[in-house]
Amino acid sequence: SPAGITHNEREKLRQMVSAAVRAYQQGKDTLPVRRQILLDYLNTVPLSAAPRHGEVHGLADGLWVWFGTDLDRARVLLVPGGALEAHGIGMEDERGQVLRQVVALLVAHRRPSWFLAQGRHNLDDLTDAYLRLLSAEGIVDPGSRDAALRQRLVFRDMNLDPPLLPTHHGKGSTVARSRLATWLGTSLYSLDRLDASLDTTLHGDLQDIVSDYLGRLSDTGFARSQGLIGERLLQPASLNEVNYSFTLLERTHEGNLVRVQTDTTSQPLDINEGSKLELGSTAKLRVLATYLELVAELHARLALLDPESLRTSTFDRQDTLTRWAVQHLIHAKDSSLDAMLHAALERRFSADPGERFFTGGGMHTFNNFSADDNARSPTLREAMQASINLPFVRLLREVVRHTMYQVPGSTARLLEDDSDPRREAYLARFADREGQTFLRRFWRKLEPRTASELRSMLLEGLRPTPERLTAVFRYLEPDASLEALSAFLHERLGEKSPGAPRLERLYSRFAPESLDLPDRGFLAGVHPLELWLVGYRLQHPVATLTEALEASKSERQAVYGWLFRTRVKSAQDTRIYTLLEVEAFLDIHQRWARLGFPFGHLVPSLATALGSSGDRPAALAELMGIILNDGVRLPTRHLTGVHFASDTPWATSLARGPVAGERVMAPEVARALQQALSDVVERGTARRLAGSFRTDGGEDLSPGGKTGTGDNRVIVRGRAALSLNRTATFVFHLGPRYFGTVTAYVVGPNAARYRFTSGLPVQILNSMGPVLMPYLDASQAQTCASAPS
Repeated sequence: SPAGITHNEREKLRQMVSAAVRAYQQGKDTLPVRRQILLDYLNTVPLSAAPRHGEVHGLADGLWVWFGTDLDRARVLLVPGGALEAHGIGMEDERGQVLRQVVALLVAHRRPSWFLAQGRHNLDDLTDAYLRLLSAEGIVDPGSRDAALRQRLVFRDMNLDPPLLPTHHGKGSTVARSRLATWLGTSLYSLDRLDASLDTTLHGDLQDIVSDYLGRLSDTGFARSQGLIGERLLQPASLNEVNYSFTLLERTHEGNLVRVQTDTTSQPLDINEGSKLELGSTAKLRVLATYLELVAELHARLALLDPESLRTSTFDRQDTLTRWAVQHLIHAKDSSLDAMLHAALERRFSADPGERFFTGGGMHTFNNFSADDNARSPTLREAMQASINLPFVRLLREVVRHTMYQVPGSTARLLEDDSDPRREAYLARFADREGQTFLRRFWRKLEPRTASELRSMLLEGLRPTPERLTAVFRYLEPDASLEALSAFLHERLGEKSPGAPRLERLYSRFAPESLDLPDRGFLAGVHPLELWLVGYRLQHPVATLTEALEASKSERQAVYGWLFRTRVKSAQDTRIYTLLEVEAFLDIHQRWARLGFPFGHLVPSLATALGSSGDRPAALAELMGIILNDGVRLPTRHLTGVHFASDTPWATSLARGPVAGERVMAPEVARALQQALSDVVERGTARRLAGSFRTDGGEDLSPGGKTGTGDNRVIVRGRAALSLNRTATFVFHLGPRYFGTVTAYVVGPNAARYRFTSGLPVQILNSMGPVLMPYLDASQAQTCASAPS
């Protein structure tokens, strides 16, 4: 029937006739057909849905999901023919329990969502009644009936023992299904009801081999044989809590094809594409890419000027990068972009950790991994090779300051002359224009969000302190009670939530009438216009951007006008710099997003150079693909086609057409980064990989990459640091075609016991050479390109 609905008596008659014709197609004896109808029903009967599993269909799934009973075991116990004799009468109780479970599921099918949830006691009673009826009809023997009546239904504990399906073979398939759902504009729920099959780019054999390899790393003997036991690697007593993820992509004319995507978690979440992890020094690659892009832009602007024009050019004294570019072009014999990029990588930055940096609204200090580096002033190339922290913190500061002074009408330039009589009028025009610019950016960032998502996204970017959270909460919920604030802080801070006296002071201090919007944004550590827009969107969920711009006129003036009213110059400068830094990171974020950064914001702090803004393994792999492809971003492909209703008159096949790549990076910048990545393997933190990947013909694949270690802890005053997770990542390329990531990570307080660094994923990739090379070696008959599944 159309849409599966019986509209009238005529349609019901048509159904009956169709069923009768189908039943008698094979002759007068319809017993096999009736048996098949019953079997199909038992295999597909809907049995509600279970937490962390989804819908349950069929008797076999029902036994496993609701009771934890394996179908093969149930067959041994229930099929007539001597099971009890073969296994002993001690199994009579187990047989009775399984029989009771089967009968209960057959009873529950009439109202599964009731009987398998709130109505379990009723289900137990009905099961007793049906067991007696089945025995009375001679279907169940008295012994089995009595054994089943002695039992009670014991349901699986969905919290302690959730019915999770094995997923290590299906992580790539999970991503492919999600992509298909996006293609079709439908939900995964609806997708499961389609008669469809996919052609994925995954190499089935290699996916299984890599998944099996990673799964064996929890075995001490195997881990030792792969060289993974040792200082800064793994310890024999602590292997089970370490999880691993691996991606491998192939660069082709069709795009970047995902050949392997797997991890060792038992969760459906795909770590490669669905996580947000602090991946440590891998962020240095993004910082270096941004820096070299800015050098290329300066070259395009300045290279055509003659030396005299360069000498007379003006730039702000804080803009160190522009000053270096001008001096380089004045004195360089070779003024080409390649030469300038090479010189940019040879600049030296101090690794001294003694300096205190004002960033993110406060004073911060940073350390190097090795104290031996503290007295050095390495070149950027050397700092990249050895992954030295302080040079990259100072490099990002230079990038931030350059970004501040390159924005037309920059607030930084407005502050240089306090006596300019045109200052107020100019500031008003600037505030309106720049306020609109940032409001539009925040609108694009927040536009598709629901009310709860708006709040979560705003709070995500905050350092969670009682003061900052209260400042935001009292703005977004001006009429909320003290009790509501207490519940909110307890939800966000847990045990660190303030007590009653402090809570009352916070409630009063951050009352709506106590602070204007700029001061509230400053104290909260968020751009005031973003805070205003979230509040506006919560009150006007269907408002348009035009309406928001019209409504924010006074707020845009206030956000920038307040900067010039304080008489204390140092306090003024502090607030100005904080806001300027936030705005600079908005511009830097746009650059990172163009190169595949997966999140909607950066933490406006120099700690971003060391990974505090988070990342994803798949996003790092995409950046590596851009660099390998000389700055052209190719689409990442998980599937190549989909087939609907195969072997039916309605069979339809869809295939993805060619998609042109997008240039997102100058080719000269990409080549400079390729060399820097190769140096990391040849001379730096990944040098154990040098020479490990050679073809049968002896050709070295010349790997390159960047390592990173993340030790994510929350520092609680007066208490030891609380460890959240520890990660170690290596984003790599193997020759010009293949690239990917290897990540090791531990989640939870026990992460504090681990000391592994990025040498661990490097060694994992090194030990996987014999596994991967048969698929990477172009001289072999079996290559990734020839066997997608």
